[in-house]
Amino acid sequence: MRVLVSGSTGFIGMSLVSYLKGHGAHVTRLARSAGDSGDSETIWDPGRGAIDRIQLEGFDAVVHLSGERLSVSRWSAAKRARIRDSRVNSTAFLCEALASLEHPPAALLCASAIGYYGSRGDEMLTEESSPGEGFLAEVCQAWEAAAAPAVESSIRVAHLRFGLVLSPRGGALKAMLTPFKLGLGGVFGDGRQYVGWIALDDAVGAVHHILMHDALAGPINVVAPNPVTNREFVKALGRTLRRPTLVALPSAVVRMLLGEAAEALLLAGTRVQCAKLSASGYVHKHPKIEPALHYMLGVEGAAEASSRM
Repeated sequence: MRVLVSGSTGFIGMSLVSYLKGHGAHVTRLARSAGDSGDSETIWDPGRGAIDRIQLEGFDAVVHLSGERLSVSRWSAAKRARIRDSRVNSTAFLCEALASLEHPPAALLCASAIGYYGSRGDEMLTEESSPGEGFLAEVCQAWEAAAAPAVESSIRVAHLRFGLVLSPRGGALKAMLTPFKLGLGGVFGDGRQYVGWIALDDAVGAVHHILMHDALAGPINVVAPNPVTNREFVKALGRTLRRPTLVALPSAVVRMLLGEAAEALLLAGTRVQCAKLSASGYVHKHPKIEPALHYMLGVEGAAEASSRM
C-alpha cells in the first residue's frame, strides 16, 4: 500500500508513519518543507495554494492529520483563526487537489475531533449524534464539510474524530506528568465532566484498521470504549504515580486563567462511544484507563494491571 501522510511530524503522525512502515506500507510525507527523515516527501503550501498534483498520483490512500496545536492557554483572535484555517482551508485545498487527479486515492482518512459534539454532560454520544455548540464544535463541522470534494469524487472518506490521545511522549499526558509527580495534580471544576480518551497505540492501530476496512467511512469516533470522568482520570493517574491529587481548580478560576480554552479543553464533558470501531471488529489493546496508564508509564505491576483489562 502506498500512503501519503500529512502532519507526519506531529504527535500522532510520527507514530503512525512508523506503524505503517512496520506493516509494509510505503509512506510518503506531505510536508511544508524538506526534512531529513530519509522518507519520500511531497512538498505543499496550502496557504499559498501550492502543490505538485503530478506527485499526488498513484497513492492508495491519504491520511490528513495537519492542524494548529490546541494549546492550553488563552486563545487570541489570531490563534482562533489559525486553529480554524489550518484545518478547514488545508482540508478543502487537499480534497480539491485529490478530486482533480486522473487516478485519485481510494481512501482519505481526515483528522477531526470529538469536539464536534460540544459539551453534552453525561449524554452517551455515538457517530449518529447531532453536532454540538461552541467554537471547537463549529470548527469540526466546517473541517469535515471541507472534505466534500473528495466525497463527491467517490473517494472513501473517513473523519477520524479523535478523543484525548494519551502517551507520555507528547500531548496532554506528557504535560500533566510533572505537576502530578510533584503532588500538584487535581480535578478541574467539579470533576464530573467526561473525558473521551484513547492510548496512542490504539489511536494509531485504529487508523490502520480503518485504512484496511473499505466499509468504514464517514465519522468514526477514535476513542477507548470506556470514557471516564475528569475525577476518575485524575485519581487513576495519581494512583499510577503514587502521588496525592488534592489540588483542585474551581471552574471560575480555570475560566479566569484560560478563557475560552478552559471551557473547550478542560471543562467540557464529552461521553463518547466508539460504536463504529467496535462494530467493525477493532479490539482495543487498552480499553480501561488505569491499566492503560500503568502500561504507558511503565509502572511496576503493569503486566498484572493489563491482565485485568
